[in-house]
Amino acid sequence: MSREEMKEELCRILTRIGALKFGVFTLTSGKVSPYYIDLRIVPSFPDAFQRICELYVELIKSEVGANNFDRIAGIPTAGIPFASLTAYHLKKPFLYIRPRERLHGRERRVEGIVMPGDRVLLMDDLITSGGSLKRAATAIRTEGGVVTDAVILLDREEGGKENLAKDDVKLHYLLRTSEAAEKLYEIGAITEDQLKIILKQVKKK
Repeated sequence: MSREEMKEELCRILTRIGALKFGVFTLTSGKVSPYYIDLRIVPSFPDAFQRICELYVELIKSEVGANNFDRIAGIPTAGIPFASLTAYHLKKPFLYIRPRERLHGRERRVEGIVMPGDRVLLMDDLITSGGSLKRAATAIRTEGGVVTDAVILLDREEGGKENLAKDDVKLHYLLRTSEAAEKLYEIGAITEDQLKIILKQVKKK
């Protein structure tokens, strides 16, 4: 499947499950957005969940290379189910990052086994400012892991890619928000006004 076909399939899946909402939303980064793409609902649709994880696998194999990392880490909370299933498909050990350190037990932010020198691929659903991914990279590096790459489905084009690059993490994504908006408009999933709302938000970054 070509990259363009993968992008179009993702847009059709998101439309089918009603993942795109318009309104006033406060994002994890604290930014306010006139639209919201809710990828947290994907695991509630088994067929969509399986297919999206297959798209992740294809993206990782082509963009990163399955031999170029040792473990996959899911970012809380939306990235965790995708990372778990993708790690299973790629036969890679799975880790996940806690939003904050545990105050009991081992008092770590990384759940799972990381050995010094392990190359860890970060996985999340989408990126806005990149704060969650940057914190995850720091947590894994503190444990001795090596982080050079992160994979997401959707880049909201609001500075996240550039912020990660400052921390020496390369971002790999299937689709940019502006591309998604154009494709959704082409297939009749959103109106011209909704297309303009998304494109205006991208330009505001």
